[in-house]
Amino acid sequence: MELGPLMFGVVMALIFLGFPVAFTLGGAALIFGFVGIELDYFGWSYLAIFPERLSGIMSNQVLLAVPYFVFMGTILQRSRLAEDLLHTIGMLFGPRHGGLSLAVVLVGALLAAATGVVGASVVAMGMISLPVMLRYGYSPALATGTICASGTLGQIIPPSIVLIVLGNQLAVSAGKLFRGALLPGLMLAGLYAAYVAFVAWRRPETAPPLPASEREVSGADLARKVVWVLIPPLALILIVLGSIFQGWATPTSAGALGAVGAMVLALLRGRLGLENLRESTFETAKLTTMVVFLLVGSTAFTLVFRGVYGDEWIRDLLTGLPGGKIGLLVIANLVVFGLGFFIDFFEIAFIVLPLIVPAAQELGITGDAMVWFGVMIAMNLQTSFLTPPFGFALFYLRTVTPEEVPTSTIYRGVLPFIAIQAAGLAVVVIFPEIVTTLL
Repeated sequence: MELGPLMFGVVMALIFLGFPVAFTLGGAALIFGFVGIELDYFGWSYLAIFPERLSGIMSNQVLLAVPYFVFMGTILQRSRLAEDLLHTIGMLFGPRHGGLSLAVVLVGALLAAATGVVGASVVAMGMISLPVMLRYGYSPALATGTICASGTLGQIIPPSIVLIVLGNQLAVSAGKLFRGALLPGLMLAGLYAAYVAFVAWRRPETAPPLPASEREVSGADLARKVVWVLIPPLALILIVLGSIFQGWATPTSAGALGAVGAMVLALLRGRLGLENLRESTFETAKLTTMVVFLLVGSTAFTLVFRGVYGDEWIRDLLTGLPGGKIGLLVIANLVVFGLGFFIDFFEIAFIVLPLIVPAAQELGITGDAMVWFGVMIAMNLQTSFLTPPFGFALFYLRTVTPEEVPTSTIYRGVLPFIAIQAAGLAVVVIFPEIVTTLL
């Protein structure tokens, strides 16, 4: 009796039925663990490995970076950093057609580097910029598409939470993944900006400039505003990322530095109140707890799955594909893209990657190539976050979009950005040097 395929099928069926992923993984591990013992796949001594695996997870210093960066991003969001950035950069680009859309792309890239959390970026920019863009005559499709796409840059531009988790699952340095993802992330932001500028040039009525009454500010006042609003978060981002890239600090240490720096910025703005601290701590604890539960469940699942030889079934299936490495890359990308419609990237990382990585290693994807593989997966997840009908970024924006803007408009607005995203992913696949140059 082949328990591996059955176990995998049961887990995926329960997930698609809406059962919590962490408990589905843990429950399947318990049930199939007993079945595996009864059918002599392994003994009770094999399951004794589980506490050792958990101990290894809890002592993993890299995973400590997750709560630090989440706390950093939440503090910056609750201190209204995004609001200040959008307003100031909107003033800079306001006189030109498409200026507000360009400001959204730039702020999206900055928030990605400051928060690393897609939901926070999309919701923040949707609440702040969408009403302004609609008020001054922007095409609803262009406005919503730009916000969704720019918000998903948090998936790929470091210090991305996605990259930290992927580094843990791929057994590669999170710092290397940060370096590898920097150029692809900036490339995507540049492509988004180029598309917005092109649309504003070809169809200026869809992206009008800000009215002169909204831009009545002296050059000196604008300069002071830029220095006060733009320079501090940029300095924090450069310090955090620079310390990682130069090897002066681990991602965990840099995350701690970023969290302290975010509190200092909020304090300097007079916005570090007890309520902000309490809410930020709560959000951080909630997300971190979810990650830990997923890790515990996925560890139990992986242990039992390997005990019933499911890992060998997956490895043989993937390494036996036509085309060898190319076949694996195609299937891996299709699976990750498809699952990205339905489940969160944490769940994909903890369920799918442990099954794909052994096959990838057997086909020669190791060392820097594994970093390239991880960046490719992150970009793929970013694409699935944008794609209708189930893309998570679309749901995030829908929660803060006025009723007069239908969901179909949001779907239509993201289609050009999905094409850009797919083109960017193809470039990374064809030219791995974009990822490996900075390693």
